[in-house]
Amino acid sequence: MLDYKSRFALALLGTIMVAGSTAAVPYLIQPVLDDIFVNHDRAMLYLLPIAIILVHLIKGAGAYIQAYYTAYIGKDIVRRIRDGLLKNLVSLEMGFFQGARKGTLISRITNDTNRIQSVVSSAIPQLVRDSLTIVALLGVVIYQNPKLAFMGLVILPLAAWPLSRLSKRMRRLSKESQIKVGNMTSRLSEIFHNVEIIKSANAELYEQSRFGKDNKEYFRYTMKTVRTNQLISPLMEFLGSIGVAVVIVVGGLQVMSGEMTVGAFFSFMTALFMLYGPVKHVSKLYNSLQDAVAASERVFEFLDLKPNIHNGTKPMQAPINSVAFDNIHLHYGSTHALKGISLIAKKGEKIALVGHSGGGKSTLINLIPRFIDPSDGVIRINETDLREYDTQSLRDHIGMVTQQVFLFHDSVAANVAYGRAIDEDRVVWALKEANAWEFVEQMPEGINTQLSEGGVNLSGGQKQRLSIARAIYKEPEIFILDEATSALDNESEAKVQEALERVTEGKITFIIAHRLSTIKNADRIVLLRSGEIRCMGTEAELTANCPEFLELKNGGEI
Repeated sequence: MLDYKSRFALALLGTIMVAGSTAAVPYLIQPVLDDIFVNHDRAMLYLLPIAIILVHLIKGAGAYIQAYYTAYIGKDIVRRIRDGLLKNLVSLEMGFFQGARKGTLISRITNDTNRIQSVVSSAIPQLVRDSLTIVALLGVVIYQNPKLAFMGLVILPLAAWPLSRLSKRMRRLSKESQIKVGNMTSRLSEIFHNVEIIKSANAELYEQSRFGKDNKEYFRYTMKTVRTNQLISPLMEFLGSIGVAVVIVVGGLQVMSGEMTVGAFFSFMTALFMLYGPVKHVSKLYNSLQDAVAASERVFEFLDLKPNIHNGTKPMQAPINSVAFDNIHLHYGSTHALKGISLIAKKGEKIALVGHSGGGKSTLINLIPRFIDPSDGVIRINETDLREYDTQSLRDHIGMVTQQVFLFHDSVAANVAYGRAIDEDRVVWALKEANAWEFVEQMPEGINTQLSEGGVNLSGGQKQRLSIARAIYKEPEIFILDEATSALDNESEAKVQEALERVTEGKITFIIAHRLSTIKNADRIVLLRSGEIRCMGTEAELTANCPEFLELKNGGEI
């Protein structure tokens, strides 16, 4: 809050101005009735209207100051929470994202923080303002007639018990409704990411039905929230009417007996009526705060998450001469994914990893950029434990090209230089090295042409070559090619392979492949099955000595 102390002081000043001027309004009722209408005081006739105008001018100015600065503070706090939430989430290891629904993560960052924002920017300032107004009006009614004030306000503590019950129910319902929103967002994310599959399977009605169920569940919990929230107003109205009825009887008797003037009575009644308004409002605001409490609990669950992969401090330095896996084991719960893998790759070598799906190829490769860490064993780069390196520095030296290409709704240049400053000459160089310049050059705005989300306006081969250009732009020491050409036709594959052969020369390259053409130039082929190395050598050596390799070749898997 220290960052906002000047704005907070101004907001507090505005709140005090509103509360004080609100309390002054009923206080002015007594002289209006007694001095003007009863005593016919001509001087007060001209002074009191000016006082009323000034009071409302102060109230309006205070309301504006308070509203603006509390909105600024609230919205900026939520902006910081969103930034912090995303920063913390992207720092987590890949295993977290593999187990989380993407729509739920989006809902936490958008919907849950929106609920916090509405309270921080609006409800809390109103709560403070109404609380100060209540204090000021209480001062007025007690000052005017303590006995009558007690009679009128004794009923309010009776509202505490039902209000506390309603607030607990409100918090539980809010949490449930936020879960339902997350489910809806996840469902929509799945639909829009898989719309081609949905259409090809004629599953539009099926998906509409599934979304409809999630939507109906959210609606059901929303209406429960509405029912709970709307009970407050009639409850406070009923209790307030009892207090007013008592005041009318007791106050009326005091006026009749001459203990109290008509002006004093109406001034008291005005203050009392004005007091019930903010009391009712505060009760309703307290209930709505439960929505923000539930949302903040969900947000802070993610803010409190800590990555299991701890960053090192040593900067990675080129050149990288070797990558060594020393007796690597990896457990996923009860699953033993990698079993005693030992392998050394040296500068200039191409290591191909082959085997049936589920053999551990991608898992082994994901250890190099530290998407995951081994359960046992050590990976060394240049004879140094991988865990000692700064992760960002490590990944700066690794270029990855996968079967699934990720392109963003941005220019070609921004996609190639993704995450780095755009050097147009270097972008063009990377595109040429990747055999991509030939089609980018023909685009309407060249490297400044905007791509559609996912690159849907490009062919598979074009997207893959842009992916290679992105890897080249980093000028990495280690290349990881994870089935980079498996989805391409022969012509596109030939162009991509030509580019890969050129850019990986003199680097350490790991290739996961299911096509024999992809691994024909590999220095060594490593066959993995069930997380173990079964065979390792050149293609000729494996063809002669490894029955499992022959099985793969004859089965058309490589």
